[in-house]
Amino acid sequence: MRIDDNDFELFGIEASFSLDRARLDARWKALQGEVHPDRFVAEGAAAQRVAMQWAIRVNEAYRRLKDPLQRAAYLCELNGQAIGAENNTAMPAAFLMQQMAWRESLDEARTLAAVEGLADQVAARQRTLLDEMAVLIDERHDWPAATAQVRALMFITRFSQDVDRRLDADGA
Repeated sequence: MRIDDNDFELFGIEASFSLDRARLDARWKALQGEVHPDRFVAEGAAAQRVAMQWAIRVNEAYRRLKDPLQRAAYLCELNGQAIGAENNTAMPAAFLMQQMAWRESLDEARTLAAVEGLADQVAARQRTLLDEMAVLIDERHDWPAATAQVRALMFITRFSQDVDRRLDADGA
């Protein structure tokens, strides 16, 4: 195990979008047991600092791998496809129209049921895109398409957060 290993190498798992979450969790716990700074108290401050760096590295990798959108973005980047979401917001017209329709529906929703219905639509679309992501990455290795899919999911995730805030406000 080296500090500059990619997250998949660090965890000793295959670099794929689909992964066994229980195996990932178990490996994270094992790695935390190996690198936790408390294990190095007797070895002095320098050893504890190194252990802390390792613990941070392991936790960052775990957070990235356990989140499907972050994992997909990371895999794209590992395969030479920068997401560039801050610079590349170009999306197909149909996708943008759907976003505008959802945004309008959220603005016009007057009941909790209407907002919940919209939340269900958005969640269903996210699930569909994530299912497609597994095919794009694990089966087709279509990195340009996967990168575009990551950007689309980022838009939808942001909108989903807006819907959740509205649900919190309307439900309070």
